[in-house]
Amino acid sequence: MRRAEVTRTTAETDITLTLDLDGTGASRIETGVGFFDHMLELLARHAMIDLDVTANGDTHVDFHHTVEDVGIALGQAVRRALGDMKGLTRYADVHMPMDETLTRVAIDVSGRPFLVWRTEFPAPKVGEFDTELVREFFQAFATHAAVTLHVETLYGANAHHIAESCFKGLARVLKTALALDPRAGDRLPSTKGRIGD
Repeated sequence: MRRAEVTRTTAETDITLTLDLDGTGASRIETGVGFFDHMLELLARHAMIDLDVTANGDTHVDFHHTVEDVGIALGQAVRRALGDMKGLTRYADVHMPMDETLTRVAIDVSGRPFLVWRTEFPAPKVGEFDTELVREFFQAFATHAAVTLHVETLYGANAHHIAESCFKGLARVLKTALALDPRAGDRLPSTKGRIGD
């Protein structure tokens, strides 16, 4: 069963997160940050990952700690749920349209954390949400899931659409890359015989 639970408690946040990589896209998200909740809900739906997140953070300061720490917890949970990674598809890429926006996302579940981020926002906020926090989430996730992740918005004019295309793009590459390849059996998707070194 490719499931995991992560509890992360700091002086800034208290997070409980559970996921099932082989779910149906069901989610229950409560972070206290409405726009972020929406992004996580669509991430779960389009990745077909069951996701339950409860986060209590110092949102009276700003949303930074909550968004970053949820990214950390989600990355840790994905890493744990993958187990030995035998039979994993490993690679995926997608061009994700969202109205006038097009974002390209590519992933290698390599055990080597790396983020290439080539996305800019035309506005500093979507509602009360700071758009710079989208990158903070992706950085935290990539680092703690130990994946190589490339995100590039090729064009776009609306900050909400740009953020949504990034999260939906991540969802779709996770759905593909985290799937088990029935032809691979119990082999690792690496000619080295190991992932991450």
